Amino acid sequence: MNFFKTFLASCLGSLVALVLLFFLMVSFFSVLVAGFSDSDKTTTVSENSVLQLKLNGPITESETENPLEGLPFPGADEMGVGLLPLKQSIAHAKTDPAIKGIYLDVSSFQGGFAVAKEIRESLIDFRLSGKWVMAYSESYSESSYYLVSAADKVYLNPEGDLEFNGLAVEVSFFKRMFDKLEIKPEIFRVGDFKSAVEPFFLDKMSDANRLQLKQLMEDLNGTLIKEVAESRKISEVELKNISAKMLITSPAEAIKYKLIDTVKYFDQVQTELRSMLGIGKKEKISFVKYNKYKRSFTSPATSKNEIAVIVADGDIMPGKAQEGTIGSDTFAEELRKARTNDKVKAIVLRINSPGGSALASDVMWREVTLASKEKPIIASMSNYAASGGYYLAMGCDSIVAEPNTITGSIGVFSVLFDLSSFLDKKIGITFDETKTGEVGNMTTFTRPLTEIEKIIWQKKTNKIYEGFTTKAAKGRKMSVENILKIASGRVWSGMQAKQNGLVDVLGGFNDAVTIAAKKAGIDKDYKLRFYPKQKSFFAQWLQDMEGSARTKILEHELGENYQVIQQIKQVKNFAGVQARLPFEMQWK
Repeated sequence: MNFFKTFLASCLGSLVALVLLFFLMVSFFSVLVAGFSDSDKTTTVSENSVLQLKLNGPITESETENPLEGLPFPGADEMGVGLLPLKQSIAHAKTDPAIKGIYLDVSSFQGGFAVAKEIRESLIDFRLSGKWVMAYSESYSESSYYLVSAADKVYLNPEGDLEFNGLAVEVSFFKRMFDKLEIKPEIFRVGDFKSAVEPFFLDKMSDANRLQLKQLMEDLNGTLIKEVAESRKISEVELKNISAKMLITSPAEAIKYKLIDTVKYFDQVQTELRSMLGIGKKEKISFVKYNKYKRSFTSPATSKNEIAVIVADGDIMPGKAQEGTIGSDTFAEELRKARTNDKVKAIVLRINSPGGSALASDVMWREVTLASKEKPIIASMSNYAASGGYYLAMGCDSIVAEPNTITGSIGVFSVLFDLSSFLDKKIGITFDETKTGEVGNMTTFTRPLTEIEKIIWQKKTNKIYEGFTTKAAKGRKMSVENILKIASGRVWSGMQAKQNGLVDVLGGFNDAVTIAAKKAGIDKDYKLRFYPKQKSFFAQWLQDMEGSARTKILEHELGENYQVIQQIKQVKNFAGVQARLPFEMQWK
């Protein structure tokens, strides 16, 4: 009897659970459908609105649509803001009668200094309409303050913090870790300044790397000081002294030295906004967030003349593009389409890359040069267009860079890692090899390279550097001798690159588009189209979920050895010949 009672109770419990699960699933899909429905709707902006720009997340070149934004799902609000769509939104708000001003919320900007400069210029252009820009935060990092200094009014919380003490760059070195793990790097490079591999065999910067980083920082900081001084109406000499000695350590000092206008709490900021909008003390401020505002308008696309904007954002890798990488197959295919499409009258390459695979860079360079024979092709450099990133640009008709873009780094290196001792002593895996000649597997990590294999690797690296510099000289219409003087892996700011002939024009994305339109003779009649087309949110989400599931399985199967395997994969990413920025930087 008790058995049947227990059995019936279990059945009833299961039935109730199924019913609840059914209603939960219905609710889930209702919210999901609502999210998609809302994402497709055109936002109606009410009169007397303020465009709210919260720029504390990642800033990417293009932007993936996020139909789940604002919904209660993990990761729904973690998508980045696209620089180019953001610039378009600010430009539209300039002439939108419903928008009275812009409210900036930027405490920790993640977009890099060249991207910050692009946004600053859009804000300054917005202000030319007579509309205002107000910034408020509880704290400002160096880069976020650089951005908000373009506002009419800059406010800080009374107990807040403002960092303004110049730039510092920190490079991580792994030699001692490799020594402990018994990992031996095999390194081949060309150029005194090609220091990407220094962290593998040094425990501090070389003199050459310290020199180039010091000069690069001085140049980038000089641009920051100049533009902040102009916006805040402070002399450059005074501002440089404030920065160098870190004279601002409190909000009161920030007011004293005119970096902010005054201190306010958020409710006081709201009171001022209501006054500027001419509304009552209890009336709600009509904020419209960027993700909503970008859906309030569509760019006119009636012209038959197209400028194709091909975005190259991330590390350069062979094959198809993945999230955060420039795949040579994908990029080359987009260039071929643009070259052969009669509607496309000009091409703008938007490059934000520290480089990567030398072979993949050359594959894409070839398509750039072919396109340049058919129609104007202009390079627009973002934060980085260095090494492999510069490789893409050097075949273009004109190169446009911001003064604080990091570029150049014309040089290559090859690195392999001998993991034989590590695998043997730490994990217990050994390898053996048999071969028909004197040379075995040239990309092995299971044994040391022989002397003849080392000679071959250095010869291959030298040959690729020779090709890089020869093609750079041809693209820039310079002699190889003159290119060699500014190559050797040396990194330059955009301003230095302009002085050295590696860049044609100092400016941003809009300048590159203007040049492309003029060269194509369509400066009065054109439309922009961006490529490659972004994956749908769900396609990207499913890909991320697949990657996450695969990671979980590996973690479960490998246990404590999972981190070891991840370290090996990271090491292998540097294998082969690389045209890559000569340092991994963390700006402080």
